[in-house]
Amino acid sequence: MTLNDAVRLVSRARAAGETVVFTNGVFDLLHPGHIRYLRDAKALGDVLIVGLNSDRSARALGKAPGRPINPEQERAEVLAALAPVDAVVMFDEDTPHAIVSALQPDVLVKGADWGETEIIGRDVVEARGGRVVRIPLAAGYSTTAMVDRIRRG
Repeated sequence: MTLNDAVRLVSRARAAGETVVFTNGVFDLLHPGHIRYLRDAKALGDVLIVGLNSDRSARALGKAPGRPINPEQERAEVLAALAPVDAVVMFDEDTPHAIVSALQPDVLVKGADWGETEIIGRDVVEARGGRVVRIPLAAGYSTTAMVDRIRRG
């Protein structure tokens, strides 16, 4: 959905007294770690919006050459089909700060591999009384490790 559509979704959710949760990432090759992370994020509220890095912004993160493997529209389609995900909004900026500012979620979620002070959008969410939650990552799952296994055969 577009950012404007997501803003309207947030307005409807708030009017219904629902809690809006936001997370973001590349979500290239989905694995059980992603699914568990999204399930845990959804459990923190009523509506889960996922900000998806565009192909350009994913490459700007310094991912390995050839990443992301799946194009942005396909990654968005797969994410949107997952039960915990209520909406997917693509962003092309290097960080999700603008999308967090526009959506003003009640809960901002990142993996525990992110330091508390490194989480983009923390300032926005905490300024309006929301909270930031770091979810532990499922051990043994990594897209990079998956890609390495595929390339090794």
